[in-house]
Amino acid sequence: MSADPRTIAVYDAKAGDYADRFASTEPDRHLSAFIAALPRGAHVLDLGCGPGTASAFLRAAGHVPDPVDASAAMVSMANEHHDIGARLATFDDVDAVAQYDGVWANFSLLHAPRSDLPRHLAALHRALKPGGLLHLGMKTGTGEARDGLDRLYSYYSVAELHGMLANAGFTVTATSEGHERGLAGTDDPFVIIEAHA
Repeated sequence: MSADPRTIAVYDAKAGDYADRFASTEPDRHLSAFIAALPRGAHVLDLGCGPGTASAFLRAAGHVPDPVDASAAMVSMANEHHDIGARLATFDDVDAVAQYDGVWANFSLLHAPRSDLPRHLAALHRALKPGGLLHLGMKTGTGEARDGLDRLYSYYSVAELHGMLANAGFTVTATSEGHERGLAGTDDPFVIIEAHA
């Protein structure tokens, strides 16, 4: 079981704060680009959906989201706010085969232990239809650590992630780096990678 109970407990306790911190009335440029790159009526796995905002934007754009999260509080919030059919699931529960046109994994897999990421990426590759689109948001750095809120983070270099994606069968098509202040209040470097199955 790769879901870290202490991390999930933070999201259960802080679901409202998280939703407030990342509230938006329109998709950001990364989600807009992802939405635009999908085929019409795409079936999209929203992995670590949080309060369901991305899934709501995906649905509004005519796509069919499948929002999942390991935090029961986040799932409840997503369904209360958006009536979106969010369900409780961990990264280990991804067992679909050629089911999705896209996977939106936006700063969710960074909570998986480093040793588990290769098999999670392989599972996502299996879950995508051939040529399907993966959006992967991760924090950059080295090692594993807990933040000030007790959430487990795994950090990677961009080159490491490119290699792991290639090993899982993906072709990387776009990479962009930046930094943002998250729920814990620290300004952290990150990378957004788009890759095709």
